[in-house]
Amino acid sequence: MEFFSQKNRVLLKELIKTDFKLRYQGSFIGYLWSILKPLMMFTIMYLVFVRFLRFDDGTPHYAVGLLLAMIFWSFFTEATNMGMLSIVSRGDLLRKLNFPKQTIVISSVLGAAINFLINLVVVFAFALINQVPIGINTLVIIPLFMEVLLMAMGVAFILSALFVKYRDIGPVWEVVLQAGMYASPIIYSITYLLQRNQTFVAKVMMLNPIAQILQDMRHFIIDPVNPRGWDIINNKLIAFVPYAIPVVIFIIGFLVFNRNAKRFAEIL
Repeated sequence: MEFFSQKNRVLLKELIKTDFKLRYQGSFIGYLWSILKPLMMFTIMYLVFVRFLRFDDGTPHYAVGLLLAMIFWSFFTEATNMGMLSIVSRGDLLRKLNFPKQTIVISSVLGAAINFLINLVVVFAFALINQVPIGINTLVIIPLFMEVLLMAMGVAFILSALFVKYRDIGPVWEVVLQAGMYASPIIYSITYLLQRNQTFVAKVMMLNPIAQILQDMRHFIIDPVNPRGWDIINNKLIAFVPYAIPVVIFIIGFLVFNRNAKRFAEIL
């Protein structure tokens, strides 16, 4: 297949390197911002939602769970935003070279994945300091990340295809992301809702793949006292839904992108 050719792999690698370098070009501390930015956001959210508003549900290592949830959500936000802008920002490249257009979107999402991995190292250092037991269960972060990566890639394909023609998608997606953050157990956990007898709300929320990913992460990596999404829904058929949605979104996104890809150069 053309997409897996040596030429395309080299192009993908160069696009990722270029995006990563340009992101912090001209800044005083450069690449350190990739670590400092999430830490600063974590500090603000921790002080506001844990210390001031008391969203802490009493589960062990709540702060570590908050930080882990934040880097997962930050990845999804960055990957979809960068993916949405990728085709428009690379319009000159599309007009000059003939290559699979998916490469541009994939490079943007993988660039965000590099940031995620850097932040993950910081989170695990923080977890060790807070005496979170790091064992074999920690490896569950690999399939959980693949799940959010697949979903982010599918959404990025859809947004990038639409953004070429409809620039209003940008502010609309901003609002959707803001709503999505509060609709996902990031600054609070599902345990927080269950303690307040909001079982039905918790079950509906767990149909959201992001919520399922974050809650499974808290269960396997932080402490088993955090219920899994599967346990909360308590219905094998329905509980499978959030695990299937990322695959469905990726397939739809890929098809939508391919259908519109031939017209990108003309419109841009």
